[in-house]
Formats: sequence, structure tokens, C-alpha cells
Amino acid sequence: MQTANRVQTVLRLDNFLFERAKMTAGRRGMSFNNYVEKLIEKDAGLVFPKLPKDFKVSEEIKSFGVPGGFVRPTQAELDSDPKLAYLIEKYAL
Repeated sequence: MQTANRVQTVLRLDNFLFERAKMTAGRRGMSFNNYVEKLIEKDAGLVFPKLPKDFKVSEEIKSFGVPGGFVRPTQAELDSDPKLAYLIEKYAL
């Protein structure tokens, strides 16, 4: 996640739950904040597929099913589909 787009928030947790989460995060080498963030990403369906760093989108894939070639989605489409927005941004499509 990008640091520029972060929102600070407050959680009220049971003390026992907080301590267990902190210990679990520590055992995984993560901060409590990062641990909670990863859990939310996973539960909200925002965990994106891991692709190799050298992955290239072929011209065939770009033109798949579109008669005139690749058409970049509208901003409204990108706003409503975070996975699509991630792929478009990551691969500069």
C-alpha cells in the first residue's frame, strides 16, 4: 500500500485480542499496523495475484475481444474495480 494514501484511524479492541494480535504480528516479523492491514486486505478481496517482475502483457492479450485493440477503461470503471485499476497502473496500460 502507498503511504501517501493512508488514513489514520482508531480501533477499540479487547486487551487480550490486542495482545494476541501484537504477538502474532511480531512472530511474523510485522508491525501490528501492517498485520491488521494485511488481514483487512485479504478479507476485503484486495489481495492481488503475484506476477513475475518481468511480466509483459502481450499485444494479443491487449487486443483480446476488442475489435479496435485495447481500450483503456474509464475512470468510473477503474474506481469501481480496484483489481482492474491495480493492473492498469502496474503495467502502464
